[in-house]
Amino acid sequence: MKLESAAFAASNLIPARYTCDGEDLSPPLNWDDPPEGTRSLALICDDPDAPRGTFVHWVFYNLPADLRQMPEGVPAQPQPPVGGIQGKNDFGRLGYGGPCPPSGTHRYFFKLYALDQTLNLAQGATKAELLQAMNGHILISAELMGRYARQR
Repeated sequence: MKLESAAFAASNLIPARYTCDGEDLSPPLNWDDPPEGTRSLALICDDPDAPRGTFVHWVFYNLPADLRQMPEGVPAQPQPPVGGIQGKNDFGRLGYGGPCPPSGTHRYFFKLYALDQTLNLAQGATKAELLQAMNGHILISAELMGRYARQR
């Protein structure tokens, strides 16, 4: 399974539109077919370069198994029109919170997981809760990394 974005190529800069310096929209994402037996998808975006440890920007789970793309600008709703349930990011909000590094260039990892079941998690689950629920149920994963540094 390969994860890509029409907004930026792997390892390249994430456009400001998708950050706190722009419109803070979630970027468009698309991926290949997951393996047979996939019952749901989950998505995590985080920044391992944050000063106090990994900072979580997006937690999304129970996405439909037949979904192959995430549109730009998914609304910050518990259950957006695209399907699935959004969790809580480290900004303390549901949905996507874009890159906003305090200094330097940070890496942002979008990780997509194909799961063999839907998860019994309420809206607003954290990355840690999602990882625990996914344990033993990941069929395959894909990753897309982009970079961002604020222009001062």
